[in-house]
Amino acid sequence: MPDKSMSEERGGAETPDLLYLLQGADDFNRHVFPDSEALFKSLARQQAPHTLFITCADSRVSPEMITQTRPGELFVCRNIGNIVPAYGEMLGGVSAVVEYAVLALNVRQIVICGHSDCGAMKGLASGATIADEMPTVHAWLRNAEAARSVVMARKLEEERIVQAMVEENIRLQLTHLRTHPAVAGRLALNKLQVQGWVYDIGRGKVSIYDEADSKFESLEEARLRMLRKAR
Repeated sequence: MPDKSMSEERGGAETPDLLYLLQGADDFNRHVFPDSEALFKSLARQQAPHTLFITCADSRVSPEMITQTRPGELFVCRNIGNIVPAYGEMLGGVSAVVEYAVLALNVRQIVICGHSDCGAMKGLASGATIADEMPTVHAWLRNAEAARSVVMARKLEEERIVQAMVEENIRLQLTHLRTHPAVAGRLALNKLQVQGWVYDIGRGKVSIYDEADSKFESLEEARLRMLRKAR
């Protein structure tokens, strides 16, 4: 069990700082690591993740917690707006992660996970320009502009726009993902699966995108659909 005094000190910190992080690292080393030492030793020289998990950099989204996976299972890529630029549009970190995950690590699944109350989608939905204050963010979010155009064309009620943006952005980024040669090749060989998720932060629930019907469904509905397909 973690040291009580340390846990209380960390939990009671009014303004977490670098010391707070160091205390957490020490807590991990002394109390968490020993319980999983065999696992970490097996991971010390190699990794073999089964899934590339692409999600938002939002601090409220914790991929390993949401999926209840252990170290070594997920190859995680995080960025503002869980964006995957179309191949050739903006070659960089995300494109390199996708290529490495598929060709070097041989992941079997790729999940693109958006979330409720996404700041990137709020910014796009409002139409407010951030070009002057955050030009790099502004340029990056152009990779989601098509999602905004689709949602705005629907003339939705204001309170539904952001969630619609979150969902439409998942559709768009899945389309972008398939333009990457590594992904296209593995999909053609049926050696890779891709899926879109939306995580509801306040409810702790995940919705899954059913591409055949172009709709988001509950986990249970997704499970049943996938089991039927596997038979």
